[in-house]
Amino acid sequence: MTVAEELHFGRAAERLHIVQPAVSQQIRRLERSLGVPLLTRTTRSVALTEAGQRFLPEARAVLTAARRAESSVADFRDVRLLRLGTSEGLGDRLDVLLAEFTRRAPEAQLELVHAPTAERLQRVRDGSLDATIVRGSRSSPGLDFTPLWTDEVVVALPASHPLAGSEVVPFASLAAIPARLSSPARNQPLYDLVVSCCREAGFEPLLGPDFTTAQDTLGTLGFGRPHWTVFYRAHANLLPVPGVVFRPLRDPSPRMPTYLATPSDRRVTPEVVALIEGARATEAG
Repeated sequence: MTVAEELHFGRAAERLHIVQPAVSQQIRRLERSLGVPLLTRTTRSVALTEAGQRFLPEARAVLTAARRAESSVADFRDVRLLRLGTSEGLGDRLDVLLAEFTRRAPEAQLELVHAPTAERLQRVRDGSLDATIVRGSRSSPGLDFTPLWTDEVVVALPASHPLAGSEVVPFASLAAIPARLSSPARNQPLYDLVVSCCREAGFEPLLGPDFTTAQDTLGTLGFGRPHWTVFYRAHANLLPVPGVVFRPLRDPSPRMPTYLATPSDRRVTPEVVALIEGARATEAG
């Protein structure tokens, strides 16, 4: 499922928190079991075969049914469980939030789920997640969105670039440098925010290769022709990378709102209440 959604083995491995060879082995094992190839692979791209395109919606339906079955007996558990969807780039925000949650609900167990935003929102609707953290202002049928915090967005630059010596980088100074941004399909809110800031600063971004993974993008930042990308400050705090610097931006200074999505047609559990209270405490502190 994850490889089919990302069409990139490296990004799929990062989402699943396993090494890339393990992802490849699991796909090959599934293909041998089914007796058909599900993916076509080249050195440059990954694509679904016709069999893969037919298999994917059926696999999704099976997973949804399994999650719904699990959710139907959740109220009978002796141990309270918070099933929380997480978003990319939460960084040390997530660590602080979970510490506050544990202080408020010490008996609760926690299950973190990382998946594309649309999948996490659907899982909140069908009851297989209690809540999910999402970036950017949004509305979605059947869901309520509670504001949690707002994150600063910072620029990542090669340490050798003249702008790296600035304490704060004016957005307009990036106009002639190629940008490596997450594609709209992967991170629409962040892409829209950065492009709107570029336009406010008087230019259209000069787009370079897509942002792939944090590790790969930062690893290549500064090699060859210089380029820039953006990170949430909370994520950048955990990413000291040799040869790369993170700097605040101004004119404009981008910030991204973060929300907790919960089902509007079901009672919010005490664990979700504890999570919201924890988020507000971290923001106030």
